[in-house]
Amino acid sequence: MSTTLITSRDPKGLKFVSLCEAVYNKARLDEDRAQRLNENGGELMTGLKRLVEGLSVINRFSNEEVASSYAYPKGYRVKGITEQTNILRQLFPGVGFADEKIVEQPLPPYAEGWFAIPKWETMAATYNEAVEKVLAMIGQKRKFYNYREDALRADRLRQHARTANMFQKLGDEQKDHDIIVLPAQFGLRHRGRSVRRAREVFTSNEFGLGAFAVGIMLLTHSEREIQREQLHVYCPGDEYSTVADGRFSGAPVFDFDDGRVRFSTRWVSGADGDYGSASGFLPPASPELQRGEQ
Repeated sequence: MSTTLITSRDPKGLKFVSLCEAVYNKARLDEDRAQRLNENGGELMTGLKRLVEGLSVINRFSNEEVASSYAYPKGYRVKGITEQTNILRQLFPGVGFADEKIVEQPLPPYAEGWFAIPKWETMAATYNEAVEKVLAMIGQKRKFYNYREDALRADRLRQHARTANMFQKLGDEQKDHDIIVLPAQFGLRHRGRSVRRAREVFTSNEFGLGAFAVGIMLLTHSEREIQREQLHVYCPGDEYSTVADGRFSGAPVFDFDDGRVRFSTRWVSGADGDYGSASGFLPPASPELQRGEQ
């Protein structure tokens, strides 16, 4: 979590001030109403102070954290980008290449390494079809059980808006390549937190990884899920609706039991010491970060 103090003259502060100006101008006040607003400025400041104080303390869902000592299995390591992309081209012929020079940048805080994630658009017509393709490939390579087979249509599974937006930015920056090179962590940073608590404490450049990205990471790093007693993976970059009623209160998970990798979903409010949310980061050189935008 960032500890940098933002003032009204910083880019984010200036953006808030501009929002206030827009509301004021849109109100089209005459002299009398503008004067009455000035006379009630104390009440306005009190209300604004309460709003800012409520937002400045990140305490939503703070009770959805449990202590956890679970970690990655012994032998797991983040592979080099060339090794990852070679694996992906073997699994998905025609997937293309990545800008491997990106890994020469320093990793952002909390990232564990660089991961190769194909743009889902290069693999299928829809995100949901791309997820199913990745899950099917996991099933070809190892013992696997999908508890949500035939229940991954768009009315049940969708990308979280923040994640879709971040991948769009990364895709635009790496537009000449089929594979995105992404700084990420595989769950340890958010172990013991519910999915929605993890989302709440994401840094400004951090976003959740969904079933497609995490599934790809498991294909290039099969040793990440190999036993029951280890840290398993929440996928906060996706949202899931159990009964397709428009309420997306779940999220996908990958874990391991009965000698096989398993794919399922859980409520976003559940905190379990066995699980941690995987997340990605915009690289330090990202234009979005250079402008101080979120």
